[in-house]
Amino acid sequence: MSGFLAGLCVAVLPLLAAGFWLGRRTARPENLGGLGTAVEHATFETLHTASLAAPPLRAGLTGETARRSARRLRTLLGTDALCLTDQDTVLAWEGVGEHHRTEIMDRLGGPLETGRGEAFRLRCEEPDCVLRWAVVAPLTVDDRVHGALVACAPRESAVLVRAAGEVARWVSVQLELADLDRSRTRLIEAEIKALRAQISPHFIFNSLAVIASFVRTDPERARELLLEFADFTRYSFRRHGDFTTLADELHAIDHYLALVRARFGDRLSVTLQIAPEVLPVALPFLCLQPLVENAVKHGLEGKADKSNKSHISITAQDAGAEALVVIEDNGTGMDPERLRRILAGEVSPSDGIGLSNVDDRLRQVYGDDYGLVIETAVGAGMKITARLPKYQPGVHSAGRRPRQ
Repeated sequence: MSGFLAGLCVAVLPLLAAGFWLGRRTARPENLGGLGTAVEHATFETLHTASLAAPPLRAGLTGETARRSARRLRTLLGTDALCLTDQDTVLAWEGVGEHHRTEIMDRLGGPLETGRGEAFRLRCEEPDCVLRWAVVAPLTVDDRVHGALVACAPRESAVLVRAAGEVARWVSVQLELADLDRSRTRLIEAEIKALRAQISPHFIFNSLAVIASFVRTDPERARELLLEFADFTRYSFRRHGDFTTLADELHAIDHYLALVRARFGDRLSVTLQIAPEVLPVALPFLCLQPLVENAVKHGLEGKADKSNKSHISITAQDAGAEALVVIEDNGTGMDPERLRRILAGEVSPSDGIGLSNVDDRLRQVYGDDYGLVIETAVGAGMKITARLPKYQPGVHSAGRRPRQ
């Protein structure tokens, strides 16, 4: 967040300078209605105009937000015309000369591809048109060009080139903040889904039914399973949004699998290969257990032939700066296109919220390069790989709570 604020400050400073420049051009010694000197008045007007243009841009670059902000941006630059574009079309045109829309889009290929601004002469056969030059300033977010700000004027001007570039930087900062807002919203939605999906009601019912079946025949076994259930639910109902360690997450998975094995007996076998070096690695809590639950669902519950045994392997390897966690089953697998729709959130929550939720949370915390890698096909089982950075700013485990 500090990076965005720093970018915002950097982008506002040129606007202050522009206000100072405008003020110097119109400076008069007299006081202007209590607003101070002409320089102070011009600075106030510049910042006020910028503040009015900012709210629409904080919703992203769309036709509606471009239309709502274009007039303010043209006022900032003092040009005869201004337009905002995305990669494909003019989103909004403010001022005269709107017939230049097609010509400008035809000339934007280079700036949109390279991310570098340029100025060019406009061709116009209409005698009443005053526009002769256009200045293009790309709008970039995270080094990706999203569109352009184009200022049009009667003559070539080096000052306009610099001013358009600075205003485009300011607009880009607003778009970055809009992207951050969307990311925060997606994170909140993912955490809400995580909270709702922490414990499947189906799993609770089955676990309690298994425990009840042992109460008379094997009370000690029922007591052990009840403690496993209590430990797992205690861990799962932690305050969402926290981080935990890989050791704690695997410990919770062990509780979960103990309850599953009590239900399915020798139909399920599990192998674990865990490198001790990765046990302290911090990660979002309850992001591996849903993957194991998915393996159980497709490895055991999804099999038509109940006589076939299912196997789940869980490995956690030391991979330099990362921990590599792989969860694999020999179950029914899944159609890759259906998996794509699950990860894209195009299906109902009952169709695999665990996978999409974990994928979303990992991407939100570590970046898009750290989403789940899933290999599967119908009848071929499923292999899920999660890469976890050992060190990530802001990711710290609060420590494991002692058992009560």
